Amino acid sequence: MARASHDLHGSAPDKSEAALLLIDVINDFDFPEGDELLRLALPVGKNIAELKSRAKAAGIPCVYVNDNFGKWQSDFKKIVEHCTADDAKGKDFVKLLLPDDDDYFVLKPKHSGFYSTTLDLVLTHLNAKNLILTGIAGNNCVLFTANDAYMRDFKVFVPEDCVVSNTEEENRYALKQMETVLKADTTASAQLDLKALSS
Repeated sequence: MARASHDLHGSAPDKSEAALLLIDVINDFDFPEGDELLRLALPVGKNIAELKSRAKAAGIPCVYVNDNFGKWQSDFKKIVEHCTADDAKGKDFVKLLLPDDDDYFVLKPKHSGFYSTTLDLVLTHLNAKNLILTGIAGNNCVLFTANDAYMRDFKVFVPEDCVVSNTEEENRYALKQMETVLKADTTASAQLDLKALSS
């Protein structure tokens, strides 16, 4: 999937055959099923944080692909502030996964990280061909993003311990769908050979 590209004016200095996508992890969990999802998400958040640390050590760029909550006047920093406020339901989860200064971010208006966003362009300039998808929800935004990545000929990795859905059953079904239909590798995060994926 690596494609020839022109200079992006220094905006994407990293080059790696792999990229780690963190999908909707900056989340306030302020919706009807939010409490149950948050309960399931906390241990997954720790797994994602550990994977992100390993990815950065392997030189793999991390891209936050996040819902804009329908607020077209917002930006990523405001969403982080909103989701880490003292009264934010999901603040403990979000604090596990705060972005670093050298991370990338893409705000998305719909389920897929590719729909009406700059994600494709960012990945082109990173030279990524292997995408590691993590985040919320496995049976929704992760699934839609994985589908669009597959259609663009990326090799898709969805570590089974780094995605969460409203129920464990829905999550298992989504992982099976991605594995079967999208040829996704759902190997657990600790077993991923990140050095091999990035070079």
